[in-house]
Amino acid sequence: MPYRIDISGPPPDALDVLMDLGALDIEPFEDGLAAILPDAETPQAVSGRLGVSSMTISAAVARDNGSVWLLRPRSVSIAGLLIASPEESAPPQALRLKDSGVFGTGHHPTTALCIEAVAAILAAEHVNSVLDIGTGSGILALAALKMGVPQALGLDIDPDALKVAAENARLNKLQDRLQLVLGGPEAVNGCWPLVVANVLAAPLIDMAPVLVRRLASRGRLVLSGIPWSLESDVRRAYEHFGVRQIESHTRGGWTVLIARASW
Repeated sequence: MPYRIDISGPPPDALDVLMDLGALDIEPFEDGLAAILPDAETPQAVSGRLGVSSMTISAAVARDNGSVWLLRPRSVSIAGLLIASPEESAPPQALRLKDSGVFGTGHHPTTALCIEAVAAILAAEHVNSVLDIGTGSGILALAALKMGVPQALGLDIDPDALKVAAENARLNKLQDRLQLVLGGPEAVNGCWPLVVANVLAAPLIDMAPVLVRRLASRGRLVLSGIPWSLESDVRRAYEHFGVRQIESHTRGGWTVLIARASW
């Protein structure tokens, strides 16, 4: 498990040393440095490399279900959309997200890839509603609403995630445009012109038959949470059900698939 270190009066080369040790996040404070280190580097080894005899060790806070490690919530800009915490100074059009343990801060490559894909789709065509499967913090549905989609429906099998998504919707004054439902794509009926799902490869493959039925005629589909090594497996699953014109983008070992319904 990654851990946090705080060092007072660090040596001049501390930043370079910490980066060389694979620090997951680094931040200066007054006369010191804070960093998150991977557990492969023991505190004793870090202390030796830095040449310091005293540093404070504490638990690091995991975000995005343990896949992202940050010293504190931090704003990020994706496809022109600023995502910030409620405490940060940001323009009115920013998307505000509370700090929580559920997935969806904007810092994971899969989230960024999805938002970029949605932004590109919305720049090219009008979309009147979006279905967000595995909504987590609600980030993808709320981002789509911020980009001008009138209505969104978010699904999640985790009740706690839906509570966080509802809080984020209220925080952004979007609660009247975001509907939240407990369950997967089988929990709702109907079709949507834009369907996004940022989960994992195995559930994406399992959900393919019902998820494809949620696509409207010529609807657009954005799938993410896919390790690049499993891209072809997910692609084949959806091609089997008639989804065509699939393109992909990869970042940090993760892939997003963007497709259009062929019916």
